[in-house]
Amino acid sequence: ALLDLSGVHQVKGTWTGSITLPCTYTPLESFTQETLSWSIERDYSTSTIFRRDDSGDHVLLSQFRDRVSVPKHSPGDASLLIENLEIPDSGHYTCRVTWRSKNNSLITKELTTIVKVVKVAVTKPVIRAGKLGLTVPAGARTSLTCVASGSPPISYRWFRSSPGRKAQLLSSQAELVWDSLRLSDAGTYYCEAENK
Repeated sequence: ALLDLSGVHQVKGTWTGSITLPCTYTPLESFTQETLSWSIERDYSTSTIFRRDDSGDHVLLSQFRDRVSVPKHSPGDASLLIENLEIPDSGHYTCRVTWRSKNNSLITKELTTIVKVVKVAVTKPVIRAGKLGLTVPAGARTSLTCVASGSPPISYRWFRSSPGRKAQLLSSQAELVWDSLRLSDAGTYYCEAENK
């Protein structure tokens, strides 16, 4: 009978994203999982993040509360999911599983994974072009929405440009809304997206 944990040596995650640290084994008839824990080592100190025993699941570090979980109903899967990653989540994570055999002896195995959390490469906003030339009946309700990709947070501004006049700022939202269009609303509008 061979109980062994398998996983990966290193996992890279991006800030505010989520990652799974794999830790799996093949369940055996003659062994039952007693306890399962995940701990983190950074700055030369080790703390337990998560513990599962016969009293349930416990998240022991407040900085991980509501952000970590281990699959509930898949025997042999002790993988740790970390959501909404923060830069200080980087460190050495150890998965430790203890089994009890039919003759009541205990076996413990552990597996360590290095986690690196990186800030995603910063990118300028790119506006997705909308339909050009919109014809809408007077009195109708309509809106123009600016959609840009790039590093958050992105701020938006809508302008109306008139020939020979300074562009007029209409909105600091991604959406520009008219409840009831007037003929005088006809014209050229453009959006600006900005991030850090």
